[in-house]
Amino acid sequence: MASTEGLVPITRAFLASFYDKHPFTPLSPDVTRLSSQIRSMANDFLTQHPPTQGEDVLIDEADQLPPHKIDENMWKNREYIEETIFLLESSNWPEVLKQQSAPDSAEFALTFGQLKDKLHNTLKALESFQIKNAEHVFNTVMTYLPQDFRGTLLRQQRERSERNKQAEVDTLVNSGGSIRDRYALLWKQQMDRRRQLAQLGSATGVYKTLVKYLVGVPQVLLDFTRQINDDDGPMEEQRHRYGPPLYSLTSMILYIRLFLSISWARYDAKKLKREEIAILEQAIDVYTTELERFLTFIGEVFANAPFFISADVVGALEAGKNDDYKEINIPAGKTYEVLLSVDVVNSYIAWDFSLVQGKINMVSLLCCYTLISKCYDIFQTPYVMIFLLFICQDIGFSLEFVSPTGEKTLMLPSRRYESDQGNFCTLMAGSYKLIWDNTYSTFFKKVIRYKIDCIPPVTEPVQSDSSKSAGEVEAG
Repeated sequence: MASTEGLVPITRAFLASFYDKHPFTPLSPDVTRLSSQIRSMANDFLTQHPPTQGEDVLIDEADQLPPHKIDENMWKNREYIEETIFLLESSNWPEVLKQQSAPDSAEFALTFGQLKDKLHNTLKALESFQIKNAEHVFNTVMTYLPQDFRGTLLRQQRERSERNKQAEVDTLVNSGGSIRDRYALLWKQQMDRRRQLAQLGSATGVYKTLVKYLVGVPQVLLDFTRQINDDDGPMEEQRHRYGPPLYSLTSMILYIRLFLSISWARYDAKKLKREEIAILEQAIDVYTTELERFLTFIGEVFANAPFFISADVVGALEAGKNDDYKEINIPAGKTYEVLLSVDVVNSYIAWDFSLVQGKINMVSLLCCYTLISKCYDIFQTPYVMIFLLFICQDIGFSLEFVSPTGEKTLMLPSRRYESDQGNFCTLMAGSYKLIWDNTYSTFFKKVIRYKIDCIPPVTEPVQSDSSKSAGEVEAG
């Protein structure tokens, strides 16, 4: 069992610094160009022959943005590739195309067969990527679990669970389920796995019993399983960095699948032109090349990215990045306001701010000093510079309550600070405005670094006799 002493789960800040070292070379501009051409070709068919009810679903999907999850896009690419391969199977060609005696049919048939093989190879690469990634995650997690019969039991349970999931898929296929139906089930199963991990990390329900059984499971592992897929958790940084190119490829293969489906249904009335097939050939070639390049890149990044890091690393990253703090430039003669919504009375509004002294414009300061010195003989002394420096080193700060009708009530009168940490206990629910005031400054902007928060009141839950008894039984 690997040691987790001093370790914490990866954070978004850590992944940001890790991904900085692994930039993805942008997709070929041909992806955008060919995607647009393929979609335009599909629209040309639809202009002459309106879509059927079944085609409306596919068109609506093509008009939407791809999902905002990398793993869901992986499944979507697999689905669209399989559907495209299905359309390229000779048994599913339009009847006219199946007739080898028709002009150009033999040449087109050879091209479609080559395109099908390319997509099949890419599909295998994508399946392999998903399998390797799932095994990597599971095996890494297992190294932090007790290395005795409990770990063996977990592996057996996982294998049994996966067999049951596969049996569920096989039953669907044997009953006539479509490719789309199968992938809807596969994605549901994937979400079930994710939900089970989160429940294991939260240790609720039956999973609480499992965690109790697995005595020795490190808390850091439970924290990891609970937070890894949070909407603003570590994986959001992954989606931010590497999601956009994958999303573009998802749209591209969907457009290809849409074009083939629409053109096949209308082939008797409007046969494909040689130049249209050439564009289709280019599109599939670019798509398969770029997706396989992306899979190779992302596979290496995932394999080298750790799940856990030391608390010291997290502290250093957070101290350096200061994600909770913001910096704002307040011009001379202006104010800066932040509006907070408070839902519960007796909540605390807390703030921490300071002037960033290094951001004072010394050129403006010298110009101001020169101007005043020339206009007023009395200020032709070094003391004016000291005076100007002094007035540059503070800013006004106040707090007011804003009623639903817009009426303002001053809660904390304006005072000038170089920096301040403080809090205010709210007496009313509603909107509160924090105001930094630089209106008294004629020449100098102010740069402040600040953090604010609204902290709800902490109340101890009232425990009934029945719940207390249940807790005592459970603890016993």
